[in-house]
Amino acid sequence: MADTGNSAARMTVFPPLADTEVVAALDALARRHRGASGLGMQVLSMVGGSAETLLDKLPAPVKSRLDDATEAALRAALGAANRSRDMVTDKADWLNTALATAMGAAGGFAGLPGAMAELPVTVTVLLRAIQGIAAEHGFDPADEAVQMECITVFASAGPMKLDDGAETGFLAARMTVTGQSLNALISKVAPRLSAVLGQKLAAQAAPVLGAVAGAAINYAFTGYYQEMARVHFGLKRLARDNGLDEGNLREELRARITVKKK
Repeated sequence: MADTGNSAARMTVFPPLADTEVVAALDALARRHRGASGLGMQVLSMVGGSAETLLDKLPAPVKSRLDDATEAALRAALGAANRSRDMVTDKADWLNTALATAMGAAGGFAGLPGAMAELPVTVTVLLRAIQGIAAEHGFDPADEAVQMECITVFASAGPMKLDDGAETGFLAARMTVTGQSLNALISKVAPRLSAVLGQKLAAQAAPVLGAVAGAAINYAFTGYYQEMARVHFGLKRLARDNGLDEGNLREELRARITVKKK
């Protein structure tokens, strides 16, 4: 007997995109996404090893509470970023990068304890930068749905791991389903982000490199997540402005990220 369920699924096919401007915009977003990890790879080369082996360098007590620490940092960062919007205007990418780089240097200078203390502050700067990019694309960061989208940007693989497209934040965006609370989303994103931040902590704690490693790591992280935010909200704006299905565009974008055109 034929598998009617699978057959029905195969028949749910969106028509090919005909608008050349939309196709060009998707191609540009894919190029931006593919280029975002370059700096992180340079940092890995500097500190030695791979993203996975870096995590092995963390002390067991730190690794055991990394998920909880990341979730707490995300919740604190969201509150701080939201409050700061009434007092501090959004900054240019280079200013966000400069601030995070300076904090990374300070945290790295003090080794692992300094990096742990610096972590929630850096997450706040990153989240505030992402909110600014959301606003730049015409979305209101005071809207809880937009705040959820900002948190979703952190679900991407991170700057120190080559993202093959299967784990992009655009697939993770499906977590922002109707009725899901912001707190529930943070709980789902935190384990993904903790693996990324664990690499950051381990690299900052590497002997000798100290402040230089911390500065380089935060420079790479800020650049990466700002790029991911521009891709994420660029896709959402493209769907909104052209009256297109966002899920369809996300799949089109994923195909462009994972398969190089001949």
